[in-house]
Amino acid sequence: MRILITGGAGFVGSSLALSFKRDMPAATIVALDNLKRRGSELALRRLAMGGVEFRHGDVRNPEDLADAGAADLMIECSAEPSVHAGLAGGERYLINTNLVGTVNCLDHARRHQAAMVFLSTSRVYPIAALRNLALATAATRFVIPDGSTGPGWSAHGIAEDFPLTGSRSLYGASKLCSELIIAEYGALYGLRAVVNRCGVLTGPWQMGKVDQGFVVLWAARHLYGGTLGYHGFGGAGLQVRDMLHVDDLYQLVRAQAAAMEAHSGKVYNVGGGAPCSVSLLELTEACAARAERRIAIEPRPDTNQVDIPYYVSDNRAVSAATGWRPRMGVDGILDDVFAWLREHRAEIEPILG
Repeated sequence: MRILITGGAGFVGSSLALSFKRDMPAATIVALDNLKRRGSELALRRLAMGGVEFRHGDVRNPEDLADAGAADLMIECSAEPSVHAGLAGGERYLINTNLVGTVNCLDHARRHQAAMVFLSTSRVYPIAALRNLALATAATRFVIPDGSTGPGWSAHGIAEDFPLTGSRSLYGASKLCSELIIAEYGALYGLRAVVNRCGVLTGPWQMGKVDQGFVVLWAARHLYGGTLGYHGFGGAGLQVRDMLHVDDLYQLVRAQAAAMEAHSGKVYNVGGGAPCSVSLLELTEACAARAERRIAIEPRPDTNQVDIPYYVSDNRAVSAATGWRPRMGVDGILDDVFAWLREHRAEIEPILG
């Protein structure tokens, strides 16, 4: 078994690579990455110690994929993951990585008859439609009231049949375009692939930023010091996301890879779900308790054009198809992140502090 993981030195890619090698020691695991994101270089030692083969390369270059060699399974984790990308430049890198890179990966998988697990995003769903959800305001968060429902949404969260008409950001558009091309490769060439539209992924070794990886950023700022802001929607911190520990994602990906014939051609929403959702205000309280300190959080009421007030993954389809359910809740995730931040402070603080 040979597994090629693109974006393999990133947070998700490196975590999946190390977990696959741990559980499948006879397999060859290859991590391909261009090391563009700050902090990804810290993964190289961990990958080497875990027995993962690292290849420096870029999915924008077919030659780099060719040099990485054949694979039985490709896990496509490479991306410019920021929903803010393209607002003030960088749109070419985003499109070339997220869309052209996907095509290059598909060609590589087709050439070697590899199966593919593609990590997409919840941001394929249109911004205006998500802003128009029938939300109520509770004491610490926005909520969908029990019994409220509409096309593709309910108190369970956002389902796969949520309407796709409308604008979704260049990031979301690039990932949705990739999903469509994957479907065509399946129909035309018989390529076996499953798509996971992931919500907020988090866990140790994520180099969090305001626009991507906010759970780790929130924890790090509380522990190491610094400032944060409640951006948009009145500046009260009521916006909600569900979060999924990367180890829970690994359990799903491994199950899908082991039963690819059953999942090929399917698209699943994948996240922590309603039981593992949190508002920024709630996250602040949880982080302050663990750090035993409070930091300045500035209310910034103006809403960015790509921000949304609420997203929770409705996991019912993927759970019904696989039996998978997230095992880690909010407390377990934050305990794990804070333990990592404390243990590796010398390495991590210069990047996240």
